[in-house]
Amino acid sequence: MPVKKYRPLTAARRLSSVDTFEDITAHAPLKRLTINRKRSGGRTNGKITIRHRGGGAARRVRIIDSHREKFDVPARIVSIEYDPNRGARLALVQYVDGEQRYIIAPSGVVVGQTIVSSKERGDMKPGNRFPLSLIPVGIEIHDVEIFPGKGGTIAKGAGAKIQLMAIEDPYAHLRLPSGEIRLVRMECMATIGSVSNQDHRLIRWGKAGRSRHRGIRPIVRGKVMNPVDHPHGGGEARNPIGLKHPKTPQGKPALGVKTRREKPTDKFILQRRPPGRFSKQRG
Repeated sequence: MPVKKYRPLTAARRLSSVDTFEDITAHAPLKRLTINRKRSGGRTNGKITIRHRGGGAARRVRIIDSHREKFDVPARIVSIEYDPNRGARLALVQYVDGEQRYIIAPSGVVVGQTIVSSKERGDMKPGNRFPLSLIPVGIEIHDVEIFPGKGGTIAKGAGAKIQLMAIEDPYAHLRLPSGEIRLVRMECMATIGSVSNQDHRLIRWGKAGRSRHRGIRPIVRGKVMNPVDHPHGGGEARNPIGLKHPKTPQGKPALGVKTRREKPTDKFILQRRPPGRFSKQRG
């Protein structure tokens, strides 16, 4: 959805932008489809395992149906809702038997539209879900299973989409949002279309307070810390890190270092993703 900018009455407002929420049709979630969110503050057994986490506005977790195993049962989209736990929108769907569930809203779906999940060939419109073997090559998909029956795990973020490159029994070739080309069993289910709210990545948060509301704590550069706190720390005034290559706070190599260990699933990766913006080592 479009991103809105306000008049720059303050320094923070000059840099920030907000979502317009034009596509939202319901402003309160269905409470029986939500659960309390357990917050750990980035800690496991009392030790920080994920830095810069903590606080944030209270929110409940929406129960998302990633399987959509009610095959050949039409479902009507009741509402498009905001989810504080993700950038994408949620769609509340109601099946003909009266059961209601949340799904990740595909881009372009509207209230009143009927969608279906099926293992038989059907209409390839956004929101419908089919096995990869029945989907035409070249079409955009999202919420793809990586193992048959596991439920959708790939391409669930705002604006995410996967391109179906080819079908070669027993695998489908998928181009992931990262650029990686991967083999997935052709029996795996996938939803037609891309994920909603593509403009989410264009939002500029503008000030620290909005990040704190999201549960993101301040981030401090290692080079301005003391040597006891970070390998980059120490020195007087402005100075380089004093190392040939940057390191993590734990002293391990950082920026551009391969972190994926050898895994049995490596054989399913036909082409690695291209180097990212952090792959170039910087001093």
